[in-house]
Amino acid sequence: MRTKSRKKNKINVITLGCSKNVYDSEVLMGQLKANGKEVVHEEEGNVVVINTCGFINNAKEESVNTILEYMQKKEEGEVDKVFVTGCLSERYKPDLEKEIPNVDQYFGTTELPGLLKALGADYKHELIGERLTTTPKNYAYLKIAEGCDRPCSFCAIPLMRGKHKSTPIEEIVIEAEKLAANGVKELILIAQDLTYYGLDLYKKRNLAELLEHLVKVDGIEWIRLHYAFPTGFPMDVLEVMNREPKICNYLDIPLQHISDAILKSMRRGTTKEKTTKLLKQFREAVPEMTIRTTLIVGYPGETEDDYQTLKQWVKDMRFERLGCFTYSHEENTHAYTLEDDVPEEVKQQRANEIMEIQSQISWELNQEKIGKTFKVVIDRKEGNYFIGRTEFDSPDVDNEVLISAENTYLKTGDFYDVKIIDAADFDLYGEISQ
Repeated sequence: MRTKSRKKNKINVITLGCSKNVYDSEVLMGQLKANGKEVVHEEEGNVVVINTCGFINNAKEESVNTILEYMQKKEEGEVDKVFVTGCLSERYKPDLEKEIPNVDQYFGTTELPGLLKALGADYKHELIGERLTTTPKNYAYLKIAEGCDRPCSFCAIPLMRGKHKSTPIEEIVIEAEKLAANGVKELILIAQDLTYYGLDLYKKRNLAELLEHLVKVDGIEWIRLHYAFPTGFPMDVLEVMNREPKICNYLDIPLQHISDAILKSMRRGTTKEKTTKLLKQFREAVPEMTIRTTLIVGYPGETEDDYQTLKQWVKDMRFERLGCFTYSHEENTHAYTLEDDVPEEVKQQRANEIMEIQSQISWELNQEKIGKTFKVVIDRKEGNYFIGRTEFDSPDVDNEVLISAENTYLKTGDFYDVKIIDAADFDLYGEISQ
């Protein structure tokens, strides 16, 4: 028997995928709240909005399964309406409408006003920077641009997010000020490619100037850079990073591969020699810098030689942070025209081997931290530990610092000087420095 939900018009927003989706959900929730709507994030509600990811197969699968799960709940009367937005919806709307027709409506990544209308709300232009953040209160993502102009062969993001479009500096600063007023102390700058920032608006790469403005925002203690591209990197950013204590000595720069043949096929616009030189320049300009990168193994045509080149390079470069993914064959990308010829088990084995090497490197680098003192922000308490991070670590993806909660009380969101007393491959153990 169908029973109508008792929670009248409470909108539950569910976020899948990357930090850019987290940001988009927060903007949507801020708009709904400003319209007087009751809105929650991943809690109970009778109206559901699923913000989907369409990047690679696993993510698409998770998005589809989540939609099906809520269609089942709708069928059983537990929820009244289900709306789907985000990248999967942008990329596969006609297919989804055919395959899962009982979703109330599908919206793409640029259709926020339409989605709001369907939810009985108006899009309010004056709400620059008004978001309901879903991250712990001490940090927030700050999206400085949308879309991407890069032609990488394996990547479907331009299909889902369109061309690169920078947000004006003054709007980003207003948003940063509002976040700081709400207690945010760490800004994590995100875009598909930070290094492209400003080319469309200011006719030059303008990330350094944006940083100069953001360091002046009162209350912000850390500014972290995510997703830089190796080709055409604006070197003036390194000068600002070195000079300004608020800018974390940290850079996330996904390099994807290092074999020249694979880089060429991936359309990355660089070579092994250029990339290695760039990293050397980083190390010279900011000796304290932690570099995070991500790699793809099993790309079409990747030979054993290509893989061995990559493996040796990972050993030589000793990245502080590294993630490795298996190639996903995505339709409508240039690489989809190539044969996906590396067997799945070989892809997996290669990824595992790279991560083995990395965990050893990470362990060795962490041992060097024992006895040293670092500024640490506390993100949460878990069991008998307070869990924090140094400036060299981004939330959810990097190392954490564990501090025993037995004889110490630490406040979430506050900064402390912590002396490292022990270290594992991805965790540091510390005590408050007296």
